Amino acid sequence: MGKIAQGILGGLSGKVGNVIGGNWKGIDYLRIKPSSVANPRTEGQVNQRNKFTVTLEYLQPNLAFVQKGYKNYAVKMTQFNAAMSYVLNNAITGIAPNFTVDYTLALLSRGNLSGVLNPGTDLATPGEVTFTWDDNSLEGNANPTDKAMLLVYNPSKNESISQLEGADRTVGTETLIIPSTYAGDTVELFMAFIEADGSRVSNSVYLGSGTAS
Repeated sequence: MGKIAQGILGGLSGKVGNVIGGNWKGIDYLRIKPSSVANPRTEGQVNQRNKFTVTLEYLQPNLAFVQKGYKNYAVKMTQFNAAMSYVLNNAITGIAPNFTVDYTLALLSRGNLSGVLNPGTDLATPGEVTFTWDDNSLEGNANPTDKAMLLVYNPSKNESISQLEGADRTVGTETLIIPSTYAGDTVELFMAFIEADGSRVSNSVYLGSGTAS
């Protein structure tokens, strides 16, 4: 039981009905105890959980890429949380309850470094994925020594293969070795650039999907 020491406007200590009172550093305060919710699983809450789940399933296998790619957005939060927030708010599509990630919008890196020019991929050789791009090191704020960040994401196996400090921007090509167990799987391909000292990155680019050989 609560006590009202100085009338209804002051000095309440404890609980009266759904009103809780107390004193903190000489200041009397009142707060309303929230009403209990019989069923917290409203349609909106379920939809948000489903969106959260598909975002988590997308980002977790690509954590290493995200940690570099969202370095400059990790302000009072982790790189992973920054990526979760971005993808949840910008790249989830579909009609409830069937939500999916739109890879074209789901950036795995974000930054103002000049991006990738005319990227391409080749999966014809078993156990390999070759990435290609044009040298644009003299454009914008690009540098000849920027490193390619390459990613082969395998959703069916919930894992990925990446190269986070690959060939220089001027080189124009690099090949990733992928497990033989990927053969026949659909893989999703991404690329970005990072400065040699790791201080800046470009937005990642989705290069499409392909079937691993």
